[in-house]
Amino acid sequence: MSEDMKRLHAIVRGRVQGVSYRYYTTLKARELGIAGWVYNRPDGAVELMAEGSTSVLDTLEAWLHEGSPSAKVDSVDVTWNKATGEFNDFETVYYRDDSSTV
Repeated sequence: MSEDMKRLHAIVRGRVQGVSYRYYTTLKARELGIAGWVYNRPDGAVELMAEGSTSVLDTLEAWLHEGSPSAKVDSVDVTWNKATGEFNDFETVYYRDDSSTV
């Protein structure tokens, strides 16, 4: 795995559920060649985990502040880590076990 590969974990808050935010996030991530997932959290936020090169993740992070056409993003909290290579594609997750770690 390239040293340029990173993992971005983000929590997006605002009007981000019920406005196709996950759908557009998935489209953007796939367009950029990013692997990972996006999920609607029970608290109304959207969470995502994404791996790719630093440059494409920077592009995705900037996009997260805008989101889908109907979204109103209030904040994006981002954490950066080393990539693990565990993802093959980018997908929408509909259920997450609360005991899972991020």
